[in-house]
Amino acid sequence: MRSFSLLLAFITCLSFQAHAQIDVEFDEGKRHHLSAVLGGTTLFDAEETAFTLGIDYEYRINELIGVGGVVEYAFGDIEATTLLAVADIHLWKGLAVQVGPGVEWINDETFAIGRIGLLYEVELEHHFTVSPQIHYDISEFEDSLVFGISIGRAF
Repeated sequence: MRSFSLLLAFITCLSFQAHAQIDVEFDEGKRHHLSAVLGGTTLFDAEETAFTLGIDYEYRINELIGVGGVVEYAFGDIEATTLLAVADIHLWKGLAVQVGPGVEWINDETFAIGRIGLLYEVELEHHFTVSPQIHYDISEFEDSLVFGISIGRAF
């Protein structure tokens, strides 16, 4: 039930953000993007949700593709650190798919991880961005849902 409530909150946030969007265009002079991610991580089997903080960096190669990295830390009962190498595929306006492999550390153990996610980047004035997002992480340990909102800036 908690996961459903979180998903509903994400969809609501996405609808509010869509109204504030300024057309997102590829800017050759602003290929770098750095953002802070605030959200949560839900483990499906354990039915636990933890507050999650992260940093996301992207280098835009062209209009379609960006590459970068994500570092996240889930607090509380989960206590997990995740490091990912990702590709962002920009499909339409602010809509992008994020995919990539990574590593996760939980209780002094290391696990391989893969991520697929969806985000919607809203560009604000002065190259600031707000982006609701949701990701499915596939892990040797346990699959999880990572959701949240990022606040960033292109430079």
